[in-house]
Amino acid sequence: MSTTICQVMGFIVSSLGVAGCMVSTAMDMWSTQDLYDNPVTAVFQYQGLWRSCVRQSSGFTECRPYFTILGLPAMFQAVRALMIVGIVLGILGLLVCIFALKCVRIGSMEDSAKANMTLTSGIMFIVAGLCAITGVSVFANMLVTNFWMSTANMYQGMQNVQNRYTFGSALFVGWVAGGLALVGGIMMCLACRGLIPEESRYKAVSYNASGRNISYRTGPYKVGSGYEPETKSRKGAGYEEAARSEDGRRSYPSKYDYV
Repeated sequence: MSTTICQVMGFIVSSLGVAGCMVSTAMDMWSTQDLYDNPVTAVFQYQGLWRSCVRQSSGFTECRPYFTILGLPAMFQAVRALMIVGIVLGILGLLVCIFALKCVRIGSMEDSAKANMTLTSGIMFIVAGLCAITGVSVFANMLVTNFWMSTANMYQGMQNVQNRYTFGSALFVGWVAGGLALVGGIMMCLACRGLIPEESRYKAVSYNASGRNISYRTGPYKVGSGYEPETKSRKGAGYEEAARSEDGRRSYPSKYDYV
């Protein structure tokens, strides 16, 4: 019962994590304009992975997609790739996990096959969570670097060089989603141990004698009292005490007399 609960909970948590990764990737607020020095402005800018948007004070918002791929920074493209890989692995993990659930029976699938599928989906969820966390962290590092460079330029008197950007809400969604996918994958790997059938530790081994097969016949052991007369005499005594026949000739015992 605990294995089923752990597996179902891992599936639910991983599903939330994968859904969060998809939402975070599609959001536009990965970086937002810092309004610390200028809280009242007519234009508010924010950027995502796929387009940049401008919101005016009148409420009108205009978004412009990035029409170039090679013109974007290399780290920006790496963040895109990491998020896409995380989403693809998460979706594949969900498909595998659905068929690996212990409460779902498909034909005559054995528990060992379900255990392997559960472990596979758990590894996919872990890798997907790590991809999401890494992508969001790389983007956050880019924002921090650009923020302090812009701040240094402002202190040097170049205030109109560029705007400063800070963390957007998509970053926090991505961190939480990656953590959920990671935890869900760990729970699936733990549930895999409960699905593995128990095997006997010792196996029977048959040994064959290398020589001839010798059979021994056992019987009851007879204890003698020491007073019974000898039933058989020695072979020499039979020849020494030979019986005489009627015609006077000596007769010797045959070999059948000793049987």
